[in-house]
Amino acid sequence: MNTSMPPEHDTEAVAAAVFSALADPTRRAVLAELASRGPATATDLAARLPISRQAIAKHLALLSEAGLVHAEQGERRRVRFHLRSGPMAVAQSFLAALARDWDRNLSSLADYLGARPSDSD
Repeated sequence: MNTSMPPEHDTEAVAAAVFSALADPTRRAVLAELASRGPATATDLAARLPISRQAIAKHLALLSEAGLVHAEQGERRRVRFHLRSGPMAVAQSFLAALARDWDRNLSSLADYLGARPSDSD
């Protein structure tokens, strides 16, 4: 297990790690490949994406640190990477809470603006 991955109960740290990992378009492409085609090796991913196997391996290491993928030893010492949904769910919850706060603030602003006397009165 990777010790640099934030504990899942530390939602702020998990969300920060996920958002940092998702900031890079290549890492998003790697995650999209794993989501659409299932577990894969770095070699498999390099064959599907316009990036070298070494670069894929570096991106997979960062995704693993963020907890978004985990490595599983396969046959003939091939390492297959699988998606982990837990950290993504934490980030989604974080965004949902932010959206609720924004909705509440915008609703309050709309109520305030609707209650103000207009300039034409």
